[in-house]
Amino acid sequence: MSAEFLTAFAILFVMIDPIGLTPLFAALTAGVEQKARIGIALRAIAVAALILTLFGLAGDALLKSVGISLPAFRISGGIMLFLLAVDMLFEKRTERREKSAEEADEEARNDPSVFPLATPLIAGPGAMATMILLISEHPGDTGAQVMVYLGMASVLAICMVTFMATGLIERAIGPTGIKVLTRLFGTLLGALAVQFVLDGIGEFWNIAH
Repeated sequence: MSAEFLTAFAILFVMIDPIGLTPLFAALTAGVEQKARIGIALRAIAVAALILTLFGLAGDALLKSVGISLPAFRISGGIMLFLLAVDMLFEKRTERREKSAEEADEEARNDPSVFPLATPLIAGPGAMATMILLISEHPGDTGAQVMVYLGMASVLAICMVTFMATGLIERAIGPTGIKVLTRLFGTLLGALAVQFVLDGIGEFWNIAH
């Protein structure tokens, strides 16, 4: 496996957190038949994939159109990821996700595939920013960019699997296991966020000099 694939997979896995989404998917699809639940999961994954792909393809151009440099975006993106890591360590992200799910109106609850599942729970602001950062690190390198998209697709595939195995996973690892994994992923994400900031500062320093 390429380094680009592994990096994209690791960061997006931590960012999207398929395991952490499992209880919310269960709550949003409570009482829904298995066939309908599969349809909801497929639509949510498809819409999230489209959103993240578009941000990977056009995110850099969007930044340039509003006058934001890549070093600045890397630094701000790193700060965003670090704040998210802190939220994960102290369980604030889970609380916000649960609140978002609870505040969805009745119509959305009947088919929550686009909102709140696809966005903001799967393809949230952090995941969108991450796609821009990952693709921007390999300008003109089609092979490396393809690996990034494959890493993204792999994480979304895991989301699909965990959605389908919602009941089994909850019974297997329990609430304590989910909390332990969330804190572990939060620690890893914090380190990756600091690396993004350092890369952005280094790139800005090189440009300035």
